[in-house]
Amino acid sequence: MSPILILLTFLLPLGAGAEEIIGGHEVKPHSRPYMAFILSVRDDGNKSFCGGFLVRDNFVLTAAHCRGSSMKVTLGAHNIRAQEKTQQIIPVAEAIQHPDYNSKSRSSDIMLLKLQTKAKRTKAVKTLKLPWRKVHVKPGDVCSVAGWGMIAPEGKCANTLQEVELTVQKDQECEARYPGYYNKAIQICVGDPQIKRAAFRGDSGGPLLCKKVTVGITSFGKKDSSTPEVFTRISSFLSWIKNTMEHS
Repeated sequence: MSPILILLTFLLPLGAGAEEIIGGHEVKPHSRPYMAFILSVRDDGNKSFCGGFLVRDNFVLTAAHCRGSSMKVTLGAHNIRAQEKTQQIIPVAEAIQHPDYNSKSRSSDIMLLKLQTKAKRTKAVKTLKLPWRKVHVKPGDVCSVAGWGMIAPEGKCANTLQEVELTVQKDQECEARYPGYYNKAIQICVGDPQIKRAAFRGDSGGPLLCKKVTVGITSFGKKDSSTPEVFTRISSFLSWIKNTMEHS
């Protein structure tokens, strides 16, 4: 089974007694003030959603495969379907994919979104600091990823922000699972196959945090939501991120 894009986020509650997100839970409102909800229009005219995170007042970092047209970023949201006073909705002025991004191999799946106007920093809207040095993660490290999700592939987006803890795996796990796709130099293998926890159909572009350090970006996995999944390794792209933000 070939990899597919994780286009929205976790499975989410249908209602009382229904299946919840895969091994996750709702976050404390605005405890992740850097989270961005990205809405765009695909080539077929349908809307699509992704996650991302604010790294400067006018830049959001996300996955390259999240690129679409008429892109808008919502910051300061907890319940994405409510008109919260904390929310800031800002159009995207420019979507800058990494020059080495390959849509077939999912290589260099990273993109910067330059916002039309700067975000206003509040208690609900803050930037997430990037490590301006090489950061190493090792198998066994427990990390977390967050996002808004879907009930089913054709379902609605989650109301409230959800998060799940995932464990870093050996590179060999993803090399065997995604032959010809996984590259340990620029990607991280995450998610214990023995535990039902996963990013699912989404939060592509959302940040992977390990020991409170931003290390990865949700990229792709299998369509049955089984793990491990692949995350873009941020430390491999620090120079590009910094240069792009300074010269755009």
